Amino acid sequence: MNVPSESRWNFPAPSEWPIDDDVVAIGADLSPDTLLYAYARGMFPMYLDKKSRTLGWWSPVERGVVPLDAMRVTRSLKKSARKFHCTVDTAFTQVMQACGTAHTDGNWITQEFIDSYSQLHAMGNAHSVEVWNTDNELVGGLYGVRINGFFAGESMFHREPDASKVALAYLVDLMRLDGMTLLDTQWNTEHLASLGCITVPREEYLALLAHAIAL
Repeated sequence: MNVPSESRWNFPAPSEWPIDDDVVAIGADLSPDTLLYAYARGMFPMYLDKKSRTLGWWSPVERGVVPLDAMRVTRSLKKSARKFHCTVDTAFTQVMQACGTAHTDGNWITQEFIDSYSQLHAMGNAHSVEVWNTDNELVGGLYGVRINGFFAGESMFHREPDASKVALAYLVDLMRLDGMTLLDTQWNTEHLASLGCITVPREEYLALLAHAIAL
C-alpha cells in the first residue's frame, strides 16, 4: 500500500514531539492523504475542542497495543460468540454512526469524521467489523485504518453484551491469518486490558509501527 511520503501540512518529526504530552500537532485537515500520512507516522486525529472543531493530532506517550498472540478469549466469550455472526466491510458507515452515538461523553465522531473515514473506506484503507444477532440486527462492531501489517482501531460499540469483544476477537483472527503484526488501540483501558491489551512507550510503539508498515 502506498503511503504519502510528504504532507502539505508541516507536521513535526517525532524528535520534536513533547515527551510529556499526547498531543503532538494542531490543525491540518482530514483528507485521505493527510490521514494516511499521519497514521503511518504514529499520529491520529481527535478534536481538541469539539465546539470549535480544532483538530489535534495525538501520539500517546503510553500507547495501547493488543499483541495478536495474547488476545484473551474466555470460555464465556466463546459461548457469547455463538449467538452472533460477524462480517467485514458490509456496514462501515453504520458502524461509525453507532460508535458516534454510543459514547456521549467526549464524543468526537462527528459527520466530518464519518465523511472522511468513509472516503478512506471507499479507497480500501479503512475497514469495519460488524456483529449481528440472530435477528440480523447490527448489535456491535468496530472500525479502523489499515496500512499493510498495521491496523489502527478507532472505536467500537455494542448493543448486546459481549458484541464489541466478539468484534475485536474476530479482527485479531483476521489479522493473524493475513500475517499482520500490530493492532493499535490508542490508549489502554480496563476493558481492553481484560482482553489482553498492553501499554508500550511511544518510542517502542513507533518501532513496532515501522516494522508493521514495512510488511
